Amino acid sequence: MKQKKIPMRKCIGCNEMKPKRDLARVVKAPDKKNENGEILEKGGLSLDLSGKMPGRGAYVCKSTQCLEKAVKAKRFERAFQRQIPDEIFDGIKEELKNFE
Repeated sequence: MKQKKIPMRKCIGCNEMKPKRDLARVVKAPDKKNENGEILEKGGLSLDLSGKMPGRGAYVCKSTQCLEKAVKAKRFERAFQRQIPDEIFDGIKEELKNFE
């Protein structure tokens, strides 16, 4: 019987390749646009533990240490190509603490 392929993703905190199930996905929701294509509202960031939410995603280990490394090195800003306020990271950190 053929073995099933395990999807691998890279943590942006520690830069290690790990199975997708071992990582948490941080998602930038799609921007809301009007019929002319003008951006009405930018998509927000949220933690996606299921890995199914629509939008651009970046993976981080399910530990607060890797999240703090990624925030300090501004890797989320680079991945999502926009400035991210610290309040959003505080909320994501609380969600990770609740998950652990």
